[in-house]
Amino acid sequence: MKQYTRIEKERCIACGACMAILPAVFQPDEGGYAEAVYGGDGNRGITRIPLDMELDLWDAVDGCPTEAVRQSEYPFA
Repeated sequence: MKQYTRIEKERCIACGACMAILPAVFQPDEGGYAEAVYGGDGNRGITRIPLDMELDLWDAVDGCPTEAVRQSEYPFA
């Protein structure tokens, strides 16, 4: 199944959970808040996440205390 992700910046509290679970996809921005960077995505949610990372992506979604990690079967933009 295709998966795309991005961080809703207004919800992110920079707890680091998503970055710890899936550092290849989520990295801190200049303020320490998470953003989706895989494949140069720039937190737009348009880069497909590989199948071998899908379970970790779901863990990151479930592990976010503020529900800032969003996922979709379709690109966000």
